[in-house]
Amino acid sequence: MRTVYQEQMRTFAHELAVMSDTVRTMMSGACTALFDADVDTAEQVLSSIDEVEDLRVRAEARSFELLALEAPVARDLRQVVSGSYIVEDLARMAALAVHVARTTRRRYPDRAVPPTVEPYFREMARLVDDIGGKLHDVLVTYDPEKAMELALDDDAVDDLHAHMFQITGRDDWPWPVSVAVDVTLLSRYLERYSDHAVNIGTRVVYLATGMQPAEYEVSRRSEEQQENLREQFDEIRRRYGSDAF
Repeated sequence: MRTVYQEQMRTFAHELAVMSDTVRTMMSGACTALFDADVDTAEQVLSSIDEVEDLRVRAEARSFELLALEAPVARDLRQVVSGSYIVEDLARMAALAVHVARTTRRRYPDRAVPPTVEPYFREMARLVDDIGGKLHDVLVTYDPEKAMELALDDDAVDDLHAHMFQITGRDDWPWPVSVAVDVTLLSRYLERYSDHAVNIGTRVVYLATGMQPAEYEVSRRSEEQQENLREQFDEIRRRYGSDAF
């Protein structure tokens, strides 16, 4: 029975990784459609939401089954509970990709992003795609160090999002109000996408360590200090021998 249980746990983890890959592909396609005014690619993104919904339903059903029938404890329990929240964050990330694709479709054949701000959006798109790639690695390895990096990556996206507000709020903004609204919302969609990735990173830190990120950071610093002390003691022993103690 435990063999079946472990296989179910591995399948659950795999489903989360697959879902994250699907979400990343959706946002990448949505951004491509946005920059190229490619309505066909936008439609592909919109149709992909059904696949994400199927993955969400399967993952949630598996998590409920594991909780009800297997009564996991310790790290396994954290994995199942955290996984349930991760599924919801991934579903919301997919929904944000759909919002981007719908904006492209609504403005077609025009481009929703004016050329003056397109470079900023291309950089945001690159950043969130990199975050999506790192998120896959985090969900495969459950590496708390890499999970913590997601919050740092998000800072750059936040900075660009704030800059979009400054640009659209200037007196010399040359585009209609409708364009300013599109730019603001599109920037918000990418920023929120990144925020949900950070949420997932927080869940993985807890899953892997049993600690919240702030607690883990304190623990990590303490371990580094202890390691530094050990290295100093080893150096003293090397230089002066055991008589030094």
